[in-house]
Amino acid sequence: MSTVTRLSVPPDHPAFAGHFPGNPIVPGVVLLDAALGAIAAHCGTGLGGTRLASAKFMSVVRPGEPLELEFEVDHGAGRRVPFRVRSGSREVLAAQIELAGAALRAIPAAAAVPAREHAGTPAWTQHAERGSQVLLRVMRWLSIRCGRRSSRVILHGIALYFFLFAPSARRHSIAYLRRALGHEPRARDRYRQILSFATAIHDRVFLLNDRYDQFRVTIEGEDVVRAALERGRGALLMGAHLGSFEVIRSVGHQQVGLEVAMAMYADNARKINAALNAINPRLKLDVIELGHASAMLDLHARLDAGAFVGLMGDRSFADDECDTIDFLGAPAGFPTGPMRLACMLRRPVYFMAGLYLGRNRYHVVFEPIADFTDTPRAERAGAMAAAIRRYAQLVEARCRSAPYNWFNFFDFWAPRPPSARPGTVRTPAVGP
Repeated sequence: MSTVTRLSVPPDHPAFAGHFPGNPIVPGVVLLDAALGAIAAHCGTGLGGTRLASAKFMSVVRPGEPLELEFEVDHGAGRRVPFRVRSGSREVLAAQIELAGAALRAIPAAAAVPAREHAGTPAWTQHAERGSQVLLRVMRWLSIRCGRRSSRVILHGIALYFFLFAPSARRHSIAYLRRALGHEPRARDRYRQILSFATAIHDRVFLLNDRYDQFRVTIEGEDVVRAALERGRGALLMGAHLGSFEVIRSVGHQQVGLEVAMAMYADNARKINAALNAINPRLKLDVIELGHASAMLDLHARLDAGAFVGLMGDRSFADDECDTIDFLGAPAGFPTGPMRLACMLRRPVYFMAGLYLGRNRYHVVFEPIADFTDTPRAERAGAMAAAIRRYAQLVEARCRSAPYNWFNFFDFWAPRPPSARPGTVRTPAVGP
């Protein structure tokens, strides 16, 4: 049985600011997202695991134009749901999605929430994790078919939406940019940071599908990595939520003999793998899961085989101990766990970052942090504290040289959780 409901993209939707000034047209991805949001609302569930099987756009849609969405839900898991969008007698969109996971419950059209209530708000802001998977699949489909330059048009709409309607992220962005730039950030600065974040996510589609020819990548510190690779004992690469990890991964894939695994907790691994599956279902991330008894054995085995293991050093869990270090002019807590792990593994540690420089340019950085290979047990605590300070210095330096690459949209300088051990404010982390 088919369900029919109303649909509309309001004239004040932020996507119209860049699509196109003076001649606004509803972007295809916005129309798809509005339709999927309406289907999810009717079914009383999110659409996690959904795959976009096909989509055909047949007519232009204008802001506020009244639309009619018709779709049919089958209760069987993994079944296709065809849907159509019309404007009067004119057909606008014909598409199919393929459901996965639990069966969906059909709801009569009369009981549905009017489509306008959710049509103007992207589904990925209402159902952060589930909606993001649908958006990534749509982005992949559009990007691969249209190319990077054409598909980038929608990024301005997405960035503008979050610029206008994400007050918490805006507040923390202003606090960060004020420190990194050394002056009160302008609206343009805040928009550039959000656009850089959106670009890094969009570029995953190409990097994870081996479309390296789309980018100009420069590498700083390549000799450091080559020397570590030649020693054959493996190493730890410590990054931050700064720029793009995927561009670093793409550099590694082009280095003969270099294997890179990621060490992370199970929950993070599941989220990452879900996102990767939406972009490239054939891709499997090489992950060493932390938090269980065999993790140290797995890490030792991979490092002994000469692999590099990547991990993030800028975010802590609630019960992590932190060192308080002056970062961009104010005390911030840096977790000790990642560096303690490096101490226990007795390996060299290198800082890594893949910085977006605009257009199709990225700059990949590798810099030495510390080498715990021959550190005596009695000196490990001091060596670990010095390494955390060094890591904070390197992160700060790159925040100042490429300020729009910082993707921690929360209060990084908030007081550490009560479970964190007391620390001291250490030597200031200086910029370049």
